[in-house]
Amino acid sequence: MLFGVAPEAVLDLKETTTVLTGRDDERRVLRDLVAATAQGRGGSLLVYGAAGVGKSVLLHSAVSDAQSRGFTVLHVAGLEPERWYPFAALHRLLRPVLPLTVMLPDAHRETLDATFGDSGSDHDVYRVGLAVLELLTEAAEQRPLLVTADDVQWIDSSSRDALAFAARRAGGHALLVLGSARTDDADRFNWGMRPAVRLGPLSPEAAGKLLDATTPGLARPARQLILDHSGGNPLALVELPKVVRSGAGGTGALPLTRRLEDAFADRADAVSPGCRAVLLVLSAEPAATLDRILIVASALSGTPLTVDVLQEAIDARLVRLAGGAPEFRHPLIRSAVYHRAAIGERRVVHRILAAQMSDSPERSLTHEAAAATGVDVALATRLEQFADAALARGRVAAAVPALCRAAGLTGDGGRRTGLLVRAAELSAELSDRHLTRSLLADADLSLAEPVDQARLLIVRDSAAFEPDEPTRRISRMVTAAAAAFDTGSRVIAENLLWRAGARCFFQDGNDRVRAETSTQLDRWGGDPADPMALAVRAYARPYDHGKQIVEGLADAAPDWQDGRTLHYLGTSAMVVGASTHAARYLGPAAAVWRAEGRLGLLTRALAGSWPMVYLGRLDQARADAEEGVALAEETGEKIAWLGLKATAALVAVLRGETEAAGRASGELRAAPLFPGMRFAMVMAQQVDGLRALLAGEAETAYQLLAQAFDPADEHYHSVSRWLLAPDLADAAIAAGTADQARHLIAELPLLARRLPSEMMTVAAAYTGAVLCADTESEARYVEALAALPAGWPLARARLHLHHGRWLRRHRRDVEARKPLRAARDEFERIGAWAWAAAAREPLRAAGEASGGPHRTPAVQLSAQELRIVVLASQGLTNREIGQRLFLSHRTVGSQLYRIYPRLGVSSRRELAAALNGQR
Repeated sequence: MLFGVAPEAVLDLKETTTVLTGRDDERRVLRDLVAATAQGRGGSLLVYGAAGVGKSVLLHSAVSDAQSRGFTVLHVAGLEPERWYPFAALHRLLRPVLPLTVMLPDAHRETLDATFGDSGSDHDVYRVGLAVLELLTEAAEQRPLLVTADDVQWIDSSSRDALAFAARRAGGHALLVLGSARTDDADRFNWGMRPAVRLGPLSPEAAGKLLDATTPGLARPARQLILDHSGGNPLALVELPKVVRSGAGGTGALPLTRRLEDAFADRADAVSPGCRAVLLVLSAEPAATLDRILIVASALSGTPLTVDVLQEAIDARLVRLAGGAPEFRHPLIRSAVYHRAAIGERRVVHRILAAQMSDSPERSLTHEAAAATGVDVALATRLEQFADAALARGRVAAAVPALCRAAGLTGDGGRRTGLLVRAAELSAELSDRHLTRSLLADADLSLAEPVDQARLLIVRDSAAFEPDEPTRRISRMVTAAAAAFDTGSRVIAENLLWRAGARCFFQDGNDRVRAETSTQLDRWGGDPADPMALAVRAYARPYDHGKQIVEGLADAAPDWQDGRTLHYLGTSAMVVGASTHAARYLGPAAAVWRAEGRLGLLTRALAGSWPMVYLGRLDQARADAEEGVALAEETGEKIAWLGLKATAALVAVLRGETEAAGRASGELRAAPLFPGMRFAMVMAQQVDGLRALLAGEAETAYQLLAQAFDPADEHYHSVSRWLLAPDLADAAIAAGTADQARHLIAELPLLARRLPSEMMTVAAAYTGAVLCADTESEARYVEALAALPAGWPLARARLHLHHGRWLRRHRRDVEARKPLRAARDEFERIGAWAWAAAAREPLRAAGEASGGPHRTPAVQLSAQELRIVVLASQGLTNREIGQRLFLSHRTVGSQLYRIYPRLGVSSRRELAAALNGQR
């Protein structure tokens, strides 16, 4: 069964066979994927290449393989003019299986109904993606399902993102999603598919075979000319011989795509004027119905036309029927027909289409915009009004092209920049970073009003973060925020100042820019306990406002459904080391964003997994970091990715997974954004220092950790370094460099008084006990243990370990057993297996037998498996778990099925006991 495309529209067998010459390896990859999908092990793959080079034919060859195995096939091809219309391609793709929505839960069915209805919203594209995933997996339960999306680069961004979301989760289902794109930049479309197949030119030998097969008997000079000009492009090898045989010339110096367009245009020129009119209308409005095409073409040509002209186009192999609707046989034919027409003729056809499509105001307006030339202030205003109306209905993706076109029709440079800034803001909201950067490049900042300058900097900061020259960038942001505030745009000003403050933390800005940021906030007045103000002060001047920040975090009473306020409070706590408060606010923030399907914001909230390490919640930190890294790669949240990857590496070190920690640290350091991002650099240094320390390489560990306390070193961070203070103390004792370590942290007692957060309290108490003179140690250990926050079990266990070792060095083995036992038990409870191993050795030496680690069966689970088990043990259904984790409920069910035997359970009721090690 072939849904969405007629069998005859796939490709002729001859074309498929000949164009696949030289593609045996790629064809084998597709066959293997189809075979695996038939066995319930689906997946996704992107086929791409700048000039196409046979990608459509290769993609459609998979259709033949799938059909032979009884697959259902859904197909859609991107249409360039449809990029104005959110979810247009997705609707065309899913139309044949939409009746299956009656089998979906109400939430998913209502999402799809709203998306494809008149009141559709594209705010939560990932929620749409989850509904699409459930619909596709429902169809795949009946028969294996192949979804093909050709010319992804022309699919509207909303459809592309929703389909990509489903494609990334196709594994484990009888579902295969194949995409193809005419590009050399696979990451531009953020499909996240692995593997991806890049199609390069055919080899000279394969190109010769294809040419001889499709056009035998060419004279040697003509044959060589075509081989030289084709560049190994299969389509060129098929089409250029027709140009040569027709005697057309003068194309040798043109780019290959233009030569191919000319080849197709020559073929179109050979048909009747009425047929050319039909082709031009179809090129301008590929989604038009046949009757409308004939009406517009008749008006264009001045002669009543019938379906006979369409048959003429089919006979000329320019057009084919797909599901009863005409479509071009190749996208370049559409482009050739459209661009061969005179500009005046194109404007006329768009004007006629605008009039004929008055029943669809959105499409009518797009044709009016296409017919316009030069400055048209009235039309620009209507386009902006259309964008406003689209936004009011939640249709962000529809507003972007309208604003872009409006910008091109206005003669006022300032207004043009303002429109481009609006379009860039919305494009960034849709995570279309490529378009956002393009719009930012077109906007002239010198012509922008103060508010638009501030908005432009906000977009640049969120969509195109540039880590270079932090001092210059932060100062510029503060200046622009001040100007926006002075014009009455406080919300925009606060947003930009908050971002400037965040850079002070991420990049560890110097004292001057930190002072500029804080001073500007003070100038504005307002409530010092306001969460945004608290965040700016925490980022920029934590030592100057330390007590106020800590007290504000303790006293805050936020709206627990306001994710942004919770994020302000949570990140404020995180950057000053108030980990208990960070967990208190970021956990609920993540829950809000998760419920709303806001994956980018959820990723940022999950970056709060870092404080969980210090709170001894290693399992949660591991699960949050693993999910967060995957979401960061999906949503493009590169700064959050750095923190999440660092957290994953730190958890791996503590769990004794040395190789995994090394890989994660290497990936972190190799990230393009890593250099200059001091918050991530100091975390990477901590991971590498702990790896060395736990491997017994004390001198190396000390050298690595000491770098984080040297202001001249790139790994130095003026605040976050204090998280490493206990590690530095441990390494110093082991390496015999306690005096040097005391010098490095000499300012700690003063700073801890100014910033009384948990991080600073722990750093001061821990180092004060471990690095003190031997004669003071007994009392200092007692004082330090009493001073440690109750919620920092990892630091407490490590201090017990040090105390026990100190007692052993003084031959007090019996007394040493108690702190060593406490350390071992606490390390094992929280899963810090590397430290647990370090505690068992001196405990045995002190005369107490200590067997291997006591690990619950849950230790063997991956982070995602653990999260599923925890939610299932709380009574959530598979569908509820899937909605929370953005997975198909069938994925949840299959994972639980595989998990039960590993935990030694047979039902959900037994999961809670298994997690607690009671089975």
